[in-house]
Order: sequence, then structure tokens, then C-alpha cells
Amino acid sequence: MNIAYWVVAGLLALFSIYSGALKVIRSRDQLRPMMAWVDRVPLPALRALGTVEVLGATGLILPPLTGIVPALAPAAAVGFVVLQTGAIAVHLTGEDRRITLNIGLAATAAVTVWLATGP
Repeated sequence: MNIAYWVVAGLLALFSIYSGALKVIRSRDQLRPMMAWVDRVPLPALRALGTVEVLGATGLILPPLTGIVPALAPAAAVGFVVLQTGAIAVHLTGEDRRITLNIGLAATAAVTVWLATGP
């Protein structure tokens, strides 16, 4: 199960680092083609979401890798489930109804929780 955790958590972390870094670095105009919802969220909240994604990805990888507080990994994965649930709500309340990616990410995060806490 260890290999499965690293594959699933690694893919989730890579996507989250990419997505989070874009939210932290790019302007609204640059994000708008990829993320139609950016105009409905204040810029500081957008930057905070990106920071949370990057920190969450770090929480998936570093604790199990270093052995320092490995219980943070399932907590980070639970955080991603919550984050994606919120993302689905944001998409559904606006004009952007594309939630397939968010459902997939939420499912991946749930599997990561299971792999991190499994037998």
C-alpha cells in the first residue's frame, strides 16, 4: 500500500502545486481562461487558496518522506477533500458548471486519506 500512497499522493501533490502556484503568481486576466470563477473571488482569497494548495501538497509529501509528524499527511488529504468540496460549491453557484475535475480531485484526495490511514 505504500507504493499506492506515493503514486496517488504524488499525483495529487503535483497537480496542487501547479494549480496553487498559478493562483499565487498569475493575474486574474491570465487565470480567467482556465478558471472562469476568479472574478467572483477577492484577489487576496484567490492568493490564499493557492497558498493553501501548495502547503497542502507539501503536507502530503514531506511528513511521510521525513518521518516527522506523519499524521499530517492524512490531515492534508482531508483538507483537500474539503477544499474540493468547496470548489464544487463555488462552481455550481456560478455560471461555470465544470465540476468533473473537482470531483476527480476530491475522489483522489479521499483515496489518499484511505491509503494514509489504511491497515
